[in-house]
Amino acid sequence: MAQVHPQNTERSISWFKRFQYDKERDSPNDARNALLVIATLIAAVTFQAGVNPSGGLWQGDNVQEHHAAGRAIYASQKHPYYVFLMSNTLAFSASLLVITSLTYKYPFHFDIWVATASMIVTYASAIFAVTPHESVHFRYLLITASVPFITRFLIQMLKRCSNKCQKDEEIGGETSQSV
Repeated sequence: MAQVHPQNTERSISWFKRFQYDKERDSPNDARNALLVIATLIAAVTFQAGVNPSGGLWQGDNVQEHHAAGRAIYASQKHPYYVFLMSNTLAFSASLLVITSLTYKYPFHFDIWVATASMIVTYASAIFAVTPHESVHFRYLLITASVPFITRFLIQMLKRCSNKCQKDEEIGGETSQSV
């Protein structure tokens, strides 16, 4: 068994820490720009994977093998394709949420929102076109796509409730001290 030198371990840890976000060193603008690049790459990759799934599409109809032209070959493996489709949709939806959140109040924000909504519609129509209807329950796909948005909404509501409770406690504490 090879022995690990302490110097190599320290070097790898310092390398890892160097690329972590540091509030003292990194500006919020740089962090936002990096997140936008990462989210855009994820959106592009997941969009492409959804529109053109692994293995490609059937080129012709074959009634005996139960596949139609233009349908995903990967969908013939029902459960793996289902996992792929759900995971891909979740990643696509989450990346679009990050993009729209980070560009909020930017110039042309409405245009970005319209383009994002159009991408969602295009992605959904492409998934619908290449996926055999018996392979996927589209209501589950819709629920999966909405998970990041619902989660973000719930987190915001919890933060608001928490802040309101803290303010109420502060007001209640001040009132009892003055009496």
